[in-house]
Amino acid sequence: MCGNNMSVPLLAEAVTMSGTEKETAAVIFLHGLGDTGHSWANTLSGIQLPYVKLICPHAPKIPVTLNMKMVMPAWFDLMGLSPDDQEDESGIKKAAENIRAIIEHEVKNGIPPHRIILGGFSQGGALSLYTSLTCQHQLAGVVALSCWMPLHRTFPEASSVSRNIPIMQCHGEMDPMIPVLFGAMTAEKLKTIVNPQMVTFKTYPGLVHSSCPQELEDVKEFIEKYLPRI
Repeated sequence: MCGNNMSVPLLAEAVTMSGTEKETAAVIFLHGLGDTGHSWANTLSGIQLPYVKLICPHAPKIPVTLNMKMVMPAWFDLMGLSPDDQEDESGIKKAAENIRAIIEHEVKNGIPPHRIILGGFSQGGALSLYTSLTCQHQLAGVVALSCWMPLHRTFPEASSVSRNIPIMQCHGEMDPMIPVLFGAMTAEKLKTIVNPQMVTFKTYPGLVHSSCPQELEDVKEFIEKYLPRI
């Protein structure tokens, strides 16, 4: 990768919010299907720490099978939202490569992997799990909101570096799109891939497929714990 953003296509367009003091850490956060980085940059700005850079890339626009092949921002194609549905394996792997390119870019610019948290919501959360567990670096942690584990049937062993990565999974108990049961199944699957003590699964009564103030407080606490001021 060259040093400039143009070599990392998703980074050139991403919403990047600088810290208000010297940046010693970064949070990369991936939006859900049909969304853009702007909405989560806006949401997360309320909990951004002054020494943490926030990067919210936009997914490319592709036809999505689940939505009658309509073209919309998506990290990879979705055939359905049930654990038994066929998955876009090549698309997931390609998307993970693109996110790893952003991580590499930050590392080259002086933020070490153990000072980077990768997170996401819904499809973005699914991609953040897959990417972090197949990454050659151990990241500081993963924030996986209202999501599932991609390629769960054939998931490779986590790269040995990721065995002890802290994962915080959050899910609304009334989520009609990705039922909380899928979130719970994902948490159980994750405990077979990484050290089970590193997986936290929190649910929120009454919450549908979105976020809430309590969840954001919990996310902020997780970021403060694993990206402390140095």
